[in-house]
Amino acid sequence: MNPLAVEIWLYVMAAYMVVSFTMFVMARFSQYEWNNQPHPCASTITTWWRTSQRQQRFWFITGTLLRQGSGLNPKAASTRIVGSIWWFFTLIIISSYTANLAAFLTVERTSTPIESAADLAKQEDIEYGTLEGGSTMTFFRDSKIETYQKMWKFMESRKPSVFVPNYEEGVQRVLKGNYAFLMESTLLDYIVQRNCNLTQVGGLLDSKGYGIAMPVGSPWRDKISLAILDLQEKGVIQMLYNKWWKDTGDVCSRDEKKKDSKASPLGIANIGGVFVVLLCGLSLAIVVAMLEFCWNSRKNAQTDRQSLCSEMANELRFAVRCHAPPRRPALKRSCSRCQTTSATYVPPPPRAPPNGCELNLPRSVENGAARHRGSFGYDVNDCA
Repeated sequence: MNPLAVEIWLYVMAAYMVVSFTMFVMARFSQYEWNNQPHPCASTITTWWRTSQRQQRFWFITGTLLRQGSGLNPKAASTRIVGSIWWFFTLIIISSYTANLAAFLTVERTSTPIESAADLAKQEDIEYGTLEGGSTMTFFRDSKIETYQKMWKFMESRKPSVFVPNYEEGVQRVLKGNYAFLMESTLLDYIVQRNCNLTQVGGLLDSKGYGIAMPVGSPWRDKISLAILDLQEKGVIQMLYNKWWKDTGDVCSRDEKKKDSKASPLGIANIGGVFVVLLCGLSLAIVVAMLEFCWNSRKNAQTDRQSLCSEMANELRFAVRCHAPPRRPALKRSCSRCQTTSATYVPPPPRAPPNGCELNLPRSVENGAARHRGSFGYDVNDCA
């Protein structure tokens, strides 16, 4: 559900209901949707409309939304406009959803390849080093931990050297890429907060405190220690840290950068225009449906030889009924091309010939054939 905002999902559901209902109503008003295919001239209409028409309209919208199609195809111009604009709507919605879904999956699966010092020790593609001659270098050199011993052997064996003479050069080497710089946490925190292209990976490798050196037996030792503890309990040290590390005015907005880098749900500002297009298409379809209704009522009025207002009232009365009968009264008209007759042609009996005239039968009758090719004739030769 994340690729689309909550309001977009609600609008899609509302559009689904509105389009389905609109197509259902238009189909009731349009005479073209009442054809009883494949027998358009059947004298009785089946219960197809009443039993399955409503479900078919919703099924058509559902199948189109899921790009599967439906067995029902609109016939009238108004319903075809609704179907076409709904196809366009679903094309944009599904394409936007698919594209943003890929973005969500990509962002969620993207992870930093190095999460800790152990990850650095397991690979050799990314080089890492420390300040040459510094306390961090001494820590790795004298460490008894297997992971840190392995890292020290790697740093010591690399040529050119991975050690840098100062912190500025180490930072620049990190910015060039494919290099990790191990440094003291206090200075690391200060630099990372001022350069959004840098990030701290993992926690502290070793923890050491800072102290103030004094002569042995100095009376200031206990006083300064108690003062530092008092400042820690009152939060003054944290306030000083925030003042000189975070609130100096040159700290980058890392939170906003992190927020922008994530995929966000699509809202009205992104795909709201497709809803406007859908409403415009529905409005056009309604106008076309009204024109179809008036045109069909006019033709039916001429056929039934009644006034246009009466015909429109009958059609409208039938269309707005919630529980329509299986047969539609407006379809009681018969189709001329379906009127057939089973009667066969029977020729009239022959008349008696005049006196002295010879009766000549057709050749087909003389041969005993059952077909009649024409009427009987008289041969007037030798007639008085």
